[in-house]
Amino acid sequence: MAAAAIVLDAPQPAQRERRLPAWGWVLPPLLVLAGIFFYPLFFIVRQSLTGDAGPLTLAHYASVLSSSLFKAALGRTIQIALLSTLGCLALGFVLALIVSFVPFPGARVVGGFIDTILAFPSFLIALSFTFLYGSAGAFNFILMDLLHTTQPPLDFVYTKWGVILAEITFYTPFVMRPLLAAFSQLEPALIEVASSLGARPLRIIRQVIFPEAVPALLAGGSLCLLLTLNEFGIVLFIGAKGVITLPMVIYGKAIQEFDYTSGCVAAVVNIALSVALYSLYRFALSRGGGGRAVVV
Repeated sequence: MAAAAIVLDAPQPAQRERRLPAWGWVLPPLLVLAGIFFYPLFFIVRQSLTGDAGPLTLAHYASVLSSSLFKAALGRTIQIALLSTLGCLALGFVLALIVSFVPFPGARVVGGFIDTILAFPSFLIALSFTFLYGSAGAFNFILMDLLHTTQPPLDFVYTKWGVILAEITFYTPFVMRPLLAAFSQLEPALIEVASSLGARPLRIIRQVIFPEAVPALLAGGSLCLLLTLNEFGIVLFIGAKGVITLPMVIYGKAIQEFDYTSGCVAAVVNIALSVALYSLYRFALSRGGGGRAVVV
C-alpha cells in the first residue's frame, strides 16, 4: 500500500501542449484572400481569355492591344506617371531639405501636416484645383476682373498638365516622408565638417546629403510611379478633355459601354504593370538597407 501511495503521489509528466498545425494558421488568411482577391482576379483573367462563355483565345487581347484607343491611353498613362513622378522627386527633395536642414518655427507642424496629407483621398486635390483654377474658379474670376474679359485666362487644369500638377501636389508627400526619415539619420557632424572645410551649400547637398537620399528617392519615386499609374480619381474629377488613361479605359469599357471583355483585358495589362512597378518598389526598399530609413 505504501508503494502504491508513492506511485500515486509521484508527479505526473506534463501533458504535451497542443499546438495548432502550420496549415491551421495559413488556411484562414488564404480563404479570405481567395474570397476578396483571388476569385475576382481569376474572373477578370477568365473573362479576358474567354469573353462571354467562349473558348480560350488570345483574340481579345490582340483586338484590344492593337486598338488606337488602348495605345493612346497606355502612352498617355506612362507619360503622365513619369512626369508626375519626376515632379514629385524634385519638389519633394527640395521641400525635405528645407524642413530638415533650414531651421524655422513650425517645422514639426509641417512634418505632421505631411503625414495628414497622406490620409486624404486624391479627389479632394482635383476638387480644390477646380475651385481654384477652373473656368469658374477663384483665380480665373480675379484675372477676368483685372483683364476686363469674359474668357477665363487659365485653362490648363482641363489638360494633361492640370492632371500632372494635381498628382504632383498630392503625391509629393509620399516622397518627402521617406526623405525626412533618411535625413533624420544623417549625422550633423558630417555637414559641420564639410562646412568647416569650406564646402558651399550646393556642394554639401551634392556630396554629403544626396548620396544618403538616393535609397529614399528610389523608394518614394517607385511608389509614386506605381500610384500615379493607377490614378483614377484625379483624372475623373478634373474632367480633363482628351486625357484618357488606362483606368479611364477600364471604367469606360466595363461600366459605361458594358464591354466587360475589353475592360478585363485592359485591367489585366494594368495589373501586370502594377505588379512590375511594385517589384521595383520592393527592390528599392531592399537597396535602402532593408527599408530601415525609407518606410513610408
